[in-house]
Amino acid sequence: MKFLLRLLTWWNSQTLGTQLYTWRKGVRVGEDAEGNVFYQTRDGKRRWVIYNGESEASRVSADWHGWLHFTWDEPPTKAALEHKPWEKPHLANLTGTAMAYAPSGSLRQAKPAERRDYEAWSPE
Repeated sequence: MKFLLRLLTWWNSQTLGTQLYTWRKGVRVGEDAEGNVFYQTRDGKRRWVIYNGESEASRVSADWHGWLHFTWDEPPTKAALEHKPWEKPHLANLTGTAMAYAPSGSLRQAKPAERRDYEAWSPE
């Protein structure tokens, strides 16, 4: 079943074509805390990531994102970025999940707050 998912869908890790390209031309550069594996070609002209699970770009940390987009030459495994003490750790986009932000009064809250500043219109 996993083979069929990889053959027919691109959002489940990698496709068969990506795996073949990675085997032929890819050089493993490193891995991040989420288990995503980063590759580049031998000449360094192309860089890509094989996601550990669902392909979601927000799961790539800022360190690796900069390397993937040629912002800096050295990967975070060789030259780690200096982080400020006030920076929060990387967190993937939680939109659409149960852990997404829900403001007060939202219908997604367990018991939304009652609004007293609104009076519903009713026809006479």
